[in-house]
Amino acid sequence: MPKIRVGLVGYGKAGQAVANVLSGDTRFDLRWIARRSIMAEPQTHSGIDIPVFGLAQHSFAELFDRDRVDALVDFSSSESIRVYGEEVRKRGIMLLSAISAYSANDLDYARSLGKDSRVLCSPNITMGINFLTVAAKLLRKIAPFADVEILEKHFKEKPEVSGTARKIAEALEIGQENITSLRLGGIVGHHEVIFGFPHQTVRLIHDSIRREAFGTGAAFVLEQLAKCDRGFYTFDDLLLSLIRTELLAAPE
Repeated sequence: MPKIRVGLVGYGKAGQAVANVLSGDTRFDLRWIARRSIMAEPQTHSGIDIPVFGLAQHSFAELFDRDRVDALVDFSSSESIRVYGEEVRKRGIMLLSAISAYSANDLDYARSLGKDSRVLCSPNITMGINFLTVAAKLLRKIAPFADVEILEKHFKEKPEVSGTARKIAEALEIGQENITSLRLGGIVGHHEVIFGFPHQTVRLIHDSIRREAFGTGAAFVLEQLAKCDRGFYTFDDLLLSLIRTELLAAPE
């Protein structure tokens, strides 16, 4: 199977970690990285021959023409999707947008791109947190009477409530007041869903140890999305499809 050629948007801490993973994975060919900065000349990623371009000097149409890619992975900001969106639509490029918060208009626009390509949006692209969310939704349906609280911990400088925690609360149909936030030292990310039953407690916990977890999640999505038809997808869609397949294949 040929390698999936990838362009990466965003070169902050998460973007650099994703680049580390994708550049070392034989299933992918990371062709270039685009960042929001003024750069006189392209740089290279971590000494590897992967060019890093500044979007102040290079348009996405130019980047796509310069070095064709099969997929675009975005770890920048929600505004970026409208900058490259029509080029993605025109060229049928697979899109993975891993932005922590989307407006309703952003999501509507992303869904429209799904008419012409394969598009997935997820506020947290780690495999573990998405499996936690699926498991929590299942337990919530089984036991709607249980009390539910969400605890999230992040590094001290993170000012806002975790977008992932808000999405979990939304998925479980509980209010934002059920989220407790702690800011401590250099914690990368901790999310915990606590179910309070009579006489017992169930805790579903996910810890991000390194930001490379975003890269392994992106790799999983790209591999699975490449097998899908055109359309708009969520991480839940990919996981549930695999879970159904495994359940149907299990011996009775």
